[in-house]
Amino acid sequence: MGRRDPAVSDPSAFRDLVAEAIDAVPAEFQPYLRDVAIVVAEEPSADDLLDAGLDPRSDTLYGLYQGVPLPERPHDFAGAPPDRITIFRRPLVRDFRTSAALRREITRTVVHELAHFFGFDDAQLEKLGF
Repeated sequence: MGRRDPAVSDPSAFRDLVAEAIDAVPAEFQPYLRDVAIVVAEEPSADDLLDAGLDPRSDTLYGLYQGVPLPERPHDFAGAPPDRITIFRRPLVRDFRTSAALRREITRTVVHELAHFFGFDDAQLEKLGF
């Protein structure tokens, strides 16, 4: 049996791939991210899936944005909890078995969730290939 790819089997290596994807966000968007918590969790909860309109028995998520998108914020927006993007490790490593495939999908997932923060909805993202 061959050695497992560390990015697929090691949670620390997975977090490094998420950090790489965040670092690759163009510089002009980086200042907006300082108040966004980007975290890695193992699995989405049943409530996360239900809130997204998914069936917890058969569906999963790779990422989840929670917060108020920038375009929807009133001029006096303050005091709210920080926006949060969660990247779910186990669904990604189950579906993407090599570091190259995993890296691509993590980047795609981070971009997708950041797009929600910037106000894009799923229909717009689908048109853009995300």
